[in-house]
Amino acid sequence: MMELAIIGGSGLTSLKCLEVTRREVVYTPYGEPSGPLTYGTLCGKEVVFLPRHGYGHTIPPHMINYRANLQALKQIGVKKVIAVAAVGGIRADLVPGSIVIPDQIVDYTWARAHTFFEGGDTPVTHIDFTHPYSAELRALLLKGCANAGLACSSQATYGATQGPRLETAAEINRMERDGCGIVGMTGMPEAALAAELGLAYATCAVVANMAAGRGAETISMVEIEYNLKQAMENVRTLLEHVIPLI
Repeated sequence: MMELAIIGGSGLTSLKCLEVTRREVVYTPYGEPSGPLTYGTLCGKEVVFLPRHGYGHTIPPHMINYRANLQALKQIGVKKVIAVAAVGGIRADLVPGSIVIPDQIVDYTWARAHTFFEGGDTPVTHIDFTHPYSAELRALLLKGCANAGLACSSQATYGATQGPRLETAAEINRMERDGCGIVGMTGMPEAALAAELGLAYATCAVVANMAAGRGAETISMVEIEYNLKQAMENVRTLLEHVIPLI
């Protein structure tokens, strides 16, 4: 069974260094995931890759079938998930290109299928979500950054917004007051669903732009795409250093 999965976000719809062995369409009680699961080897380890927005980056954040994605990984035996995500920087030190391994999350999303426990024949279940990310996986990601010579931030709160639009400057001001250091659109319910399934889960976030009101007067999508293209090379380098540790 494949025990390690990598979920790719914006800018990471494929892993160039992955030696692909096969692809599989997986069906779940919650529908189909974002695309077929891609199996392969990376640095001598067997991994499975899934781009959360689809291989053509066609699924917007609020339309992703997060439950199907996580359930599909669970069904094939995955136990650990590294989630790669593009984010905006709220804190002044988290500039474009920064790698961030967040340790907390605040959920601003709404109307998403955010739990596997919906009543009916399923008992009411409350999971402990005090620490939303796996301490073990976070430590390995930080060690991978150190081994690769990549600077990273080890503490930041991820503010998860609904999307697909970017946020207003006032919304970012509120999030900063709430303690958020970065902002993204896919952190929830993905992290909570992984916890419900008992999967070890950690996020590797890449800052693509300064959040609204924190940099230029307006946010350029061309600039975001450029920053992601450059930064994702560092993410691939990080994965090559962290996967042998897992």
